Amino acid sequence: MTLLITHPDADLHLTPPGHPEQVARLPAIRRALEGMPLDRRGALPATDAHLLRCHPQDYLDRLDAAAPSEGWAQLDADTFLSPGSLRAARLAAGGAVQAVDAVVEGRTRSAFVAMRPPGHHAETATPMGFCLFGTVAVAAKHALDHHGLDRVAVIDFDVHHGNGTQDLLWDEPRALFVSTHQSPLWPGTGAASERGAHDNVMNVPLPPGSDGAEIRARFTDDVLPRLEAFAPKLILVSAGFDAHRADPLANLNWETEDYVWLTGRICDVARRHARGRVVSCLEGGYDLDALAEAGAAHVDVLRGLDDG
Repeated sequence: MTLLITHPDADLHLTPPGHPEQVARLPAIRRALEGMPLDRRGALPATDAHLLRCHPQDYLDRLDAAAPSEGWAQLDADTFLSPGSLRAARLAAGGAVQAVDAVVEGRTRSAFVAMRPPGHHAETATPMGFCLFGTVAVAAKHALDHHGLDRVAVIDFDVHHGNGTQDLLWDEPRALFVSTHQSPLWPGTGAASERGAHDNVMNVPLPPGSDGAEIRARFTDDVLPRLEAFAPKLILVSAGFDAHRADPLANLNWETEDYVWLTGRICDVARRHARGRVVSCLEGGYDLDALAEAGAAHVDVLRGLDDG
């Protein structure tokens, strides 16, 4: 049965009124997943050892020192710490590690980590873009270093480029990082020419206003052949749902059916090369209705890995 990892303490990460990365995001997803047959587990916090695979100790120390006892500490124009933020971020990263353990050890084939804050913009020593720890990169390094897998793919279909994951895996030849994202758009990275130290990064910029036909064509023509050639032993997904046409922060026009299609193609690769092993972690998605609908559809496709 597909594993769902979440924790109520994710709601302790508070952002100022009007901030798009709001507490209401997770309740919307939880409601959408009610009644779906899932193995529901509480997230466990990441240890320093987990985080130190991606972030230096002085970065962890700086975040600890910046955490407020009340209100908010502003780290950049978009990124805030509240008293419960580091607890929530450690649970998000730890939940991803926990999901990797369950999938690699054969207790399930698929997992969805419904946590916040997101992680794919957090660079080695820089929080940004609502993100504090590189959740998916931490999970990838755990799969490589702790479980000894020799090839792990990370697929990021958030509308914003996963600059943090790219930074954290740039020098990692055992990982293939693939990002599809709107360009131009914040954070301004993710050109096709950014290829990693070992040709292990693949960026697929998409023009503003493009729709599901564009991503399906680019995924079929460019991404799937690269994934097939890499033959990953595990696939991690940075699942952002902000390329949906209803999302307020970007200008792509995907529909829920496009997320269903993408998830299905990812699962096909996982069946062929990775024993069906997929761990998906929530990233963006800021229209609550679209987030709930597309997120639930994504998880429903993941369920097929364990059913068949």
